[in-house]
Amino acid sequence: MPCIHASTVKKVLLGIDDTDSKKGMCTTYLVAVLVEALQNYGVKGYPRLIRLNPNIKYKTRGNGAVAIEIEAEEDQAMGIMDIAVRKVEEMAELDDPETNPGIVLLSHIPPEVEKFSERVVRDEVTIKEAMDLAKKYGMVHAFKNGRGVIGALAAIGFSLQDNYTYELVAYRHKERWGTPRRIDKTSVLEADRATYPHTWDTVDLTNDKTVFSPHSPCPVLFGIRGDDVDAIEMAFKTIKSEEIERYVIFKTNQSTDAHIVTGKIASAKNGCSYVLGGTVVKQPHSILGGHVFFTIAENGHKIDCAAYEPTKKFRDVIRQLRAGDEVLVYGSVKDKTVNLEKIEITSLKDQFVVRNPSCPKCQKRMKSSGKNQGYRCRKCGTKSQEEEILLVPRCLEPGLYETPPCARRHISKPLIRMSGGKIHPSR
Repeated sequence: MPCIHASTVKKVLLGIDDTDSKKGMCTTYLVAVLVEALQNYGVKGYPRLIRLNPNIKYKTRGNGAVAIEIEAEEDQAMGIMDIAVRKVEEMAELDDPETNPGIVLLSHIPPEVEKFSERVVRDEVTIKEAMDLAKKYGMVHAFKNGRGVIGALAAIGFSLQDNYTYELVAYRHKERWGTPRRIDKTSVLEADRATYPHTWDTVDLTNDKTVFSPHSPCPVLFGIRGDDVDAIEMAFKTIKSEEIERYVIFKTNQSTDAHIVTGKIASAKNGCSYVLGGTVVKQPHSILGGHVFFTIAENGHKIDCAAYEPTKKFRDVIRQLRAGDEVLVYGSVKDKTVNLEKIEITSLKDQFVVRNPSCPKCQKRMKSSGKNQGYRCRKCGTKSQEEEILLVPRCLEPGLYETPPCARRHISKPLIRMSGGKIHPSR
């Protein structure tokens, strides 16, 4: 390799998205292969895995885009782009009508790109906007309609400076793609016991499920999420499975709630994710299928909230809400309904029951003497005008509650990563 003089070396950021389909492939795997192909150029640090707005209808699974940071000579950018294009042509699911890869190459991240990337994680943007911005600041290669340019640019520009986690993703040998995954559950439980809470969402103990391995025909065998690379690697070494083809550790915005913004019920819109405050005005009710709904209001504006059947025992918390309770709901808005990911109960309204008084002499429950005529003991004739008002104990406590790992989105922050206030983790 020729000597690279410090004066000619610069940082190059390569972003890729939308190479997979529901039938197979995974953009993270393509990038894992690409990292190996680009080693001679000087790949720096961990590749970036950025989870985008989880509500976008075009997503395949976790809606993730990937970027790589490379140190290269000034005249090597075109060579890097050529290698990336060839890998996408070779590996992407280009025959699928919903697969539209995009590749972006930048030498720096302007503030305009960083702001755009935040919007991609929290809202919806157009292909044209992404194309114009990518061409303005760097190089771009779009396949078909180029929708992948949106994620490719966002993967480069989204800031991981203050809020990030890691994920080790292990991949299968190609001849095993589409076949049942062979992972020893006992070793997974052992890995979880040894490294939790520095790793999380590997297993769902309450629902007796391993949740770190997909069920699709993609190349991914499993992914271990955490905030400590040493703990992640310890878990990886503990797990026994079929032979692994390769693995990569990504730096990511997973488990950060990066998609959530503080909002108001009046301005909440479909396709975005919020934390919304309000008062319960319609207490929970269940519908066919086990889904639970209730309604909150804020300054005269109302919105429905839903805990769907896959959230399992989280629904038991929701069923205990009553009119007058004050809550903060976390989740995505779809069809003017908040799909709950977490809920914070900030205050509980006192609940009372009214019943006939007890006779002070006989201890028997008095009977009504008629409308507005008070009460009378049938045994001794004692009378009373006052009914009994009793405070009903609430089994529910204020604090934060979450959906279980089996129902958690990649980007949602688990409560074990949150501090301050009263939290009620799902385990």
